[in-house]
Amino acid sequence: MLIPVQGRDIPFTVENYPYIDRLGRETITFVRTFEVPGPRRARFDATMVHDPTRNVIVDYLGSHQHLATDLSFQAGHDGSLSIRSHEQRFYEGPVGFRFPRLFTGSALLRESYDDQAGRFRIEVNVLNKRFGPLFGYRGTFQCSWVPIGPQGVPASLKPLREEPRLADVGLRRKHR
Repeated sequence: MLIPVQGRDIPFTVENYPYIDRLGRETITFVRTFEVPGPRRARFDATMVHDPTRNVIVDYLGSHQHLATDLSFQAGHDGSLSIRSHEQRFYEGPVGFRFPRLFTGSALLRESYDDQAGRFRIEVNVLNKRFGPLFGYRGTFQCSWVPIGPQGVPASLKPLREEPRLADVGLRRKHR
């Protein structure tokens, strides 16, 4: 899920597509592809869904949605948007648990539009209180609107597995 390289002036693409997932939830993809030096590109997948019970947006990270975090949104006076991550949960098969704060990263994303440059600005920082910076990037981009044709959202941008749990965590046990 994290990009294991450092660098400057690394081109990246963010692809966002709304769709209804296999569980019937309104979903939006956020697939970031970084053109890092080497034989393959680095990719960071996320999908967001609304949890109607708690009225929050849940962000599933990775192509298998093993990691989930709640998000909060705030609009700035300058028209920017800030997104902050909160509690993180891990899901795999019947196992689900909350990550201890010591081992979690807190993400802050800030996105704005620069009228003078005619480009969007984005900055993402993921920090751990004890270990410091874990991941981040910043840059500018231009947006293009791509119509979704009859084929729908490209399958390559959808997660390989969709996690049905939003905040229900804990080890599931079979009772006899």
